[in-house]
Amino acid sequence: MTFLHHEELYRSPHTLERLAQTSIVVCGAGALGANLLESLARCGAQKLTVIDRDRVEERNLSTQPYYRSDVGSLKAKILAGSLYRAVGVAVNAQATELKESNARKLLKGADVVVDVFDNSVSRALVQACCDTLNIPCLHAGMASDYAEVIWDPHYKVPSDAHDDICDYPLARNLVGLCSAITCEVLLRFVDTQVQEHYTLTFADLRILPWEG
Repeated sequence: MTFLHHEELYRSPHTLERLAQTSIVVCGAGALGANLLESLARCGAQKLTVIDRDRVEERNLSTQPYYRSDVGSLKAKILAGSLYRAVGVAVNAQATELKESNARKLLKGADVVVDVFDNSVSRALVQACCDTLNIPCLHAGMASDYAEVIWDPHYKVPSDAHDDICDYPLARNLVGLCSAITCEVLLRFVDTQVQEHYTLTFADLRILPWEG
C-alpha cells in the first residue's frame, strides 16, 4: 500500500500514470499556489516546479500551508522541503522573480503551466510566454468572494488597479475551494486533454461552468 492508496481506488491507473509523467510548473506559491502544489503532490504528481520570489509573512499563515517558524524564509524552498518530507516528492523550487529575461528558460519544457500569481504584470508575462512556447496555460484567481479557473486563450488578465494592495479580504475556505477546483480541472486535463473552465461565488457557494 502506498500513500496514494485512496487516489488509486478513486482514479484509473491511466490517470495516475499520466499525472506522474506530466511536467507541471506552478507560477506562485501564495494562497492558491501553495495549496495547489500540496494537492498535486498528494494526488501523485511527480514532476513539479514552483516559481516564487516571496518570503513567508505572518499574515500568510491563515491561508497558506506554512508555519510560524517559516516566517522570513523563501516560500518556494519551504514548500519544496515540506512536500518532500510529507510524501517524498522532489519539487523543483525556483525562488526567483519571473521576468522577461528568464521566463522562457523557466517555463520551457513544461507540459502545462498554472498561473496563480497575484499581480497582472506577472500573469500577462506567463500568458505571453506560454503562447510563444505553445504550452497549455491554466489561470486561477480570486477577488473578494469570486474565483475563476480559466484556460488560455479565453483568460483575460485583470486590471492592475489592485496589484499593490496588500490588505484585502480573503476567506480561507474560498482559497481551499478554488485550489481544489483548480487541481481537479488540471487532473482532468492531464487525463483527457479537455480544458474545463469554472467560476465560483463564495457567498452562495455556487460553482458554475464558465461559458465566456
